[in-house]
Amino acid sequence: MPILNSINQMQKEMQEWRRDLHKIPEIGLKEYKTSSYIKDKLKGWDIEFKDGYADTGLIAWVKGSKGDSKKSIGLRADFDALPMSEKNNFDHKSSNEGMMHACGHDGHTSMLLGAVKYLKENNDFDGTVYFIFQPGEEGFGGGEIMINEGLLNDFNIDEVYALHNWPELPLGHFGVSTGPMMAAVDEFDIIVKGNGSHGARPESGIDPVIISAHIATAAQTIVSRNANPQEMAVLSITQIQSGDAYNVIPHTAHMKGTARTFSNEIMKLLETNLTKMAKNIAEGMGATAEVDFRVTFPPLINDKDEIEFTGDVAAGLVGEQNVDRMSNRITASEDFSYMSNIVPGSYVTIGLGEDRCEVHNPNYDFNDEILPLGATYWAKLVEQRLRKGVQSD
Repeated sequence: MPILNSINQMQKEMQEWRRDLHKIPEIGLKEYKTSSYIKDKLKGWDIEFKDGYADTGLIAWVKGSKGDSKKSIGLRADFDALPMSEKNNFDHKSSNEGMMHACGHDGHTSMLLGAVKYLKENNDFDGTVYFIFQPGEEGFGGGEIMINEGLLNDFNIDEVYALHNWPELPLGHFGVSTGPMMAAVDEFDIIVKGNGSHGARPESGIDPVIISAHIATAAQTIVSRNANPQEMAVLSITQIQSGDAYNVIPHTAHMKGTARTFSNEIMKLLETNLTKMAKNIAEGMGATAEVDFRVTFPPLINDKDEIEFTGDVAAGLVGEQNVDRMSNRITASEDFSYMSNIVPGSYVTIGLGEDRCEVHNPNYDFNDEILPLGATYWAKLVEQRLRKGVQSD
């Protein structure tokens, strides 16, 4: 199953879209120019859409011409950027200081736009395909906001699918994994309250910095000594903020961090033990600790039927030998999980090339070579899943 010829002919056009988007990166839930760019393309192709979800998000749709089936599937692409400065010097580098498409969302959006254009012109399927353009994936929970604002109530979507570029995979390979694919992530804040004093007289106060250091060190034993070693868990203290002067022992210290796991049970263990440990250590040293542990993204779980199907679609494009059906689980998180926790779905990775720069790096750039492959993957997924006479699971 080669790349569709009409999509292959769109290579330069998709590259132009992708590089246009790369120039105008915007941070989560404020992607106004990006959203307008997408809507202008949809209007030009006479595609129906509804906007306003999470302010800048939108959903478009194309109905098939091969029957009147009520079956439907959703394809999702994220389009927000990261708050970081780009170090590349090519012509399409970021024009917005301190903002950069360093995770390839410009490529995800361009591949989905390519699929939209193709399926509008070649709607030989039975049912409806919805194209979900989502803002605010990078820590803003845009997917959850779209759902809370009625996305899945306004539209009857039976299954949802998403993909992400992956530099660790060879160019054009696919990674699929049944069950947990990406980790849940919770964030926490710990406020340690001691008693400030002069730096020359530490005995007259209670030092929250020392107490925070003890908490940070002890916290690492939760994973190594409390969690089941066969379950993945990562507990990271990423910030300790305290004080303003060289000669003042501060009154408080503020600790921040994240917890990641594929298991809700293990996440609860991390929360319970960290809370207990922080409070007990602080109390034992004459201070107090307040812990705020909160859910950010749930784990992304691939449904068995949907991920096997998408693996078959990928194998039809690139050959079974280029599809890793035992792909490593990813300890990063993804708010696509909010959608796939409600309706069945799957999330796959597509290889950017092992020699490519890692995502979230100031030298990253999406590999335009995979644009036709990604768009063809979407088109073939729709044509096969919504083939007349085939019922979705």
